[in-house]
Amino acid sequence: MDIITELQSILGRKYVAVGDDATQWSSDWMGIYKWVPLAVARPANAQDVSDIVKACAKANIPMVPVGGNTGLTGATQAQDAVMISLDRMNAIRSVNAESMVITVEAGAILQNIHEAADAKDLVFPLLFGARGSAMIGGNLSTNAGGSNVVRYGNTRDLCLGLEIVLADGRIMDVMTALHKDNSGLNLKHLFIGAEGTLGIITAATLKLFPKPLAYATAMIGLRDLRAALPLLNQLQRETGNGVEAFEFMPRRYIERHIAKAEGAEPFDAPHDVNILVEIATTRASDLEQTEDGTPKLTAILETALADMIERDTAQDAVIAQNEDQRRAMWKRREQAAEITLGEPTSVDTDVAVSLENVPKFLELVSPLVKAIDPQGSEFYIAHLGDGNLHYTFFASSGDSQNKTKIMEAIEGVVMDLGGSFSAEHGIGTSKLGSMSRRKNPVALDVMKKIKAALDPSDLMNPGKVYPDTTDG
Repeated sequence: MDIITELQSILGRKYVAVGDDATQWSSDWMGIYKWVPLAVARPANAQDVSDIVKACAKANIPMVPVGGNTGLTGATQAQDAVMISLDRMNAIRSVNAESMVITVEAGAILQNIHEAADAKDLVFPLLFGARGSAMIGGNLSTNAGGSNVVRYGNTRDLCLGLEIVLADGRIMDVMTALHKDNSGLNLKHLFIGAEGTLGIITAATLKLFPKPLAYATAMIGLRDLRAALPLLNQLQRETGNGVEAFEFMPRRYIERHIAKAEGAEPFDAPHDVNILVEIATTRASDLEQTEDGTPKLTAILETALADMIERDTAQDAVIAQNEDQRRAMWKRREQAAEITLGEPTSVDTDVAVSLENVPKFLELVSPLVKAIDPQGSEFYIAHLGDGNLHYTFFASSGDSQNKTKIMEAIEGVVMDLGGSFSAEHGIGTSKLGSMSRRKNPVALDVMKKIKAALDPSDLMNPGKVYPDTTDG
C-alpha cells in the first residue's frame, strides 16, 4: 500500500489532498516560498495525527505540520513531503472562567479564541494582524509575539499545557492547567518554538486574563526616539504596569502606509517618530471621572503627554476619543506586513535588543548597510515596549551575496548589543544562515542532540531551525 492510499484509509479520500487539490498548501501566504507536497492530510483528532505519523515514519517520508500558514520564514516548505494540516482540529474544547483557562485544539483560529474568551468577559492577549487566519498551533510552534508582549509576554508565557504527537506516533499528554508542576522537566517548553521539528502540537491549555474595563489609546509625535522610553516607564509606574502596547512607526513607515494602504496622516504636521501607546485597566476606580469629566485612566495619559509637550520632549499627541478612532490607530500599525513584506530585493529581519538600545541599534546599523549598498534604503517598525524591531533593507538588487553581506552587518550590530537575531517569527529556513553564524555553538549542539533524540530519522519538518554545515 503506498502512502497516499494508506492516508486515505486513515482519513477517507475527502481529507487527503493531492495534485491540484493541494494548491492552497503549496506556497506561503506571501508567495515567496513555493513547493509541491506529496499530499496534504487533514486529521480530525490526535489519534488521526498519530496514525498519519506512524504511516509516514514506516515509509520514511518527511512530515510538515501546517496551521494558518501565516508564517514569515519559510517554515512550512514541504517539497515531496506529507503536509499535516490541523485546520479540521479547530474546536474550543472548554473555557473555565473561574480558573481563567481555555483548552483548544491546534487548528483553532486565534480570532475564535479571542471571541470565546470575550464571551466570558476574559481575554486571550496574543494579538497581531493575522489573527483572523493564524492558528494557535502555529503560534505555539513559533512562540509568536505580537503587540501585547510588553504586558503579557510571548505565546510561551500564555501556555499551561500541551498535547503533542511525537515522531514515533505516541501521544504525549501534558495538558495540565496547573500554574505549578515541579515534577521534572517542563516538557512543553521543548515544543513551543520548535516549529514542528520535534513533534506536532495537537491541543493546548492557555491562560486567560480579566477583560479590561477601558482602554486609553494615543498617537504621539516625537522628534527623538530617546524620549519614548521615559514615557513608557512613567506610564507603567502610574498605571501599575498597565501599558498593553507601545509601538514605534518612523516617518517613512507612515508615508508608505499612506501610499500603499490609503492611510491617513496621524497628525496635522508630520513627525519623524510616531508612537502608538495603549494602556488598559481592570479597576473600576480608574473609570471614575475627574472634575472635568475625563475618566481617570485617560487623565493619566493626558497628563503624561501634556507634561512631555510642555517640556518639548514630545511635539504632538492625539488621544482616541472613541472606539472608531482607536481602531483606526491600530489599523495603521497592523497593516505592517501588507505594506512591508514580500519585496523581491528586501532583506527582512526580526531582531531584539534591550529597550534602551533600540535608538543605538538604528544609529549603528544605518551607515553600515548604506556603505554596503548605497542605492538601497532602510525601512523598519518596532514593538518598542519589548525591544523588537522589524528592520528591513530594500537592496538595490536581488544579488544573493550582497543581501548576505547586508544581513551579516545587521546581525553584527545586534550581537554587539547583546541582542537576538530572531525575536518572534521563528527560524524556518530563512534564518538558517543566521543560526549557523550567530547561535552559540554549544547551544546549537544541544539543540541538535535533542532533535536527534526525539526524531532520529529527521522526518519532522526537516531542513528547518537547525543549520547544517552548508548553511550561512
